[in-house]
Amino acid sequence: MENTTFLSANLTDMSLLKTAGIVNMACFIILVLSHCVFFYFVVVILCAFFTTAYIKEKARYVLFIHMILNDSLYLIVVFALYVAYMYYVYIPASLCYTMLTISTSTFRVTPYNLSVMSLERYVAVCFPLRHTQMCTPRSTTIALACIWAIALIFNLADIVVLGSKVGKNFFSLSVVCSRGSMTATQAQGIITLCSSTISFTAVGLIIIYTYIQVVLVARKISSDKSSAFKAGKTIMLHAFQLILCMMSFSSFFTETYLKIYQVFLSIINYLVFMCLPRLISPLIYGLRDETLRKYMMTFRSAVPSVEEAGK
Repeated sequence: MENTTFLSANLTDMSLLKTAGIVNMACFIILVLSHCVFFYFVVVILCAFFTTAYIKEKARYVLFIHMILNDSLYLIVVFALYVAYMYYVYIPASLCYTMLTISTSTFRVTPYNLSVMSLERYVAVCFPLRHTQMCTPRSTTIALACIWAIALIFNLADIVVLGSKVGKNFFSLSVVCSRGSMTATQAQGIITLCSSTISFTAVGLIIIYTYIQVVLVARKISSDKSSAFKAGKTIMLHAFQLILCMMSFSSFFTETYLKIYQVFLSIINYLVFMCLPRLISPLIYGLRDETLRKYMMTFRSAVPSVEEAGK
């Protein structure tokens, strides 16, 4: 009876591993294809930005370009970390910590950028006469500098705590890179939890406030109502993207309480909650914006087809 139970358990594990392998392979293919589509749109949008003087002068486009560049860096670094972790590739601890610092800081920059983009739409709708004075290239640069300063403060606190607990030889070791391998004390976990809670709470409140104000203005005014409602929809998209970013925290609970499925939960969590919020950015904002959409159509028509290229 015990042998039968043991054999049944082994068959179940083997079936689970086989299913997990198929799911992982399918998710990996989807991941690669989605990254290719994402970077295609990024290249097109960057071409539009750097070749159109009108776009370069607008704060909303500068913030958008900053966000997709930040998301591109995040996706590249996290993809490299994920592949290295899945295949147990040992890398120097110093390089591992640098890559983790880039991934965590760029992860936090995205919601910060969303909040600033919401504020820019709020100013454009609620204070249209002061918009050109408040949303200048200089103020946009200052806002981006503040975004990165706030994002890196938590990383600075983490490296101070880590440096006080490990020896000098720690960063010369080779490790399988993960957040766990770079965590030496409980204080680091507290820093991560506090940074995520504070960041997403503050950004959520900003987005909710700006959306309510924009909707109130849209209901009051009798002219140019379409632009106000369009700004409200844009802020709602920011909120949707923020929710997707916040759902990345659910990976901790799913991988903790559903350990039996952990072999393929990791790549699903990575694809849906880590990558999806960034991958949809060019599609949401690029295709919705009339100027960028026109440039995309022009760029597409300017690229020769395979048959034309072969002639």
